[in-house]
Amino acid sequence: MNQRLISEIGRTQRLEIINSLKRTRGLSVNQLVDKMNMSYMGIKQHCITLHRDGYLDTWRRPQKMGRPEMVYRLTRRSHDLFQADSHQFTLDLLKAAQEIYGPNAPEKLLYNIFKKKTTALKTKAKGDTVAERAKWLAHVRDGEGYMAQFINDKDDGPQILECHSPIMNLLEHYPITGRFEQDMFEAVLGTRVRRQVNRNSGLYECAFHFAL
Repeated sequence: MNQRLISEIGRTQRLEIINSLKRTRGLSVNQLVDKMNMSYMGIKQHCITLHRDGYLDTWRRPQKMGRPEMVYRLTRRSHDLFQADSHQFTLDLLKAAQEIYGPNAPEKLLYNIFKKKTTALKTKAKGDTVAERAKWLAHVRDGEGYMAQFINDKDDGPQILECHSPIMNLLEHYPITGRFEQDMFEAVLGTRVRRQVNRNSGLYECAFHFAL
């Protein structure tokens, strides 16, 4: 985590609000009250402060009846508060490799890293079924900072949903990284996988869909 930003936020309750919002597409103050042991006005004031400092924005969520509900969600600035395994130095190294060894060098290096990671995961993988391996992989990825969980949704089917990426800058500068992630999931789960990303403001959701 970025210690300067944490110092700027300054209150444990504000970090709890940010952590609660990270795994969602946005929550109202009332929903945050249900999740946290704080008063409505206490949470409202923290949200106003976080909004002022650029960590939250708001949108109006339509309701089945009545007026739209105001919902708080994270901005892109909040990403730096969470685990990062890749920094500017990583990008500088890949750029230097491209300058020295040619335009395909970064992709080759990333491919090699994911190949080794895939081999390591397949060696450690637990579970005789796709569902069991998916639960195991979600647990491993969650421990690596991806905020991952296994979901078997009645509409969207089984998936591993990730709400954070510690290698976001690699995904943005080298989109092939997403394909390498998908290939890794397919190898570990032993089935075809479809990778779907949803980004809006500070929202990041990456769903790996597969069949059981």
